Amino acid sequence: MDISLLQPAGLVVSPAFSQVAVVPPGATTIYVGGQNGVDETGEVVSADAGEQSLRAVENARIALEAAGAGLEDVIGWTVLIRQDADLRAAYGAVASKLAREGAPPLVTTAIVAGLGVPGALIEVSAVAAVIRDGV
Repeated sequence: MDISLLQPAGLVVSPAFSQVAVVPPGATTIYVGGQNGVDETGEVVSADAGEQSLRAVENARIALEAAGAGLEDVIGWTVLIRQDADLRAAYGAVASKLAREGAPPLVTTAIVAGLGVPGALIEVSAVAAVIRDGV
C-alpha cells in the first residue's frame, strides 16, 4: 500500500499543496520539529528572509536524513513567517522545495508576531512518512 496525497473533489485543487494525506499501517512516520534559518552553532545565518528560509529547509533536510528520509518523503509542512518579514522572499525562496510534481505535500502557512529564536524570520516543521521494505 502506498502513501496517498489527495485532492478531493469539492476542495481547491492546487499544484502547490494537497488537501489530505493517508499513511498506511506499518509506514514509518517522522516528525521534524521547528527549524529556523540558523547554522550548526545556532546563529541566524542572515537578516534576509529568503536566505533564512533556504537554511531552515536545509536544516529540515538534515533532520529528515538522520531519520532515513528526504524532502521527497514529506507529507506535510508547517511554515511560520514573522509578520515583519518579506513574505515574498521568505516563502518564495522555499516554495519550490516544499512542492513537487504530481502529488504535492500538505502545506500550512501562518504569519506570526514572533518566533522563539531571536532574529528568526521563518520556522518550518515537517511530517514525513516512509514505507520500508517489507511493509
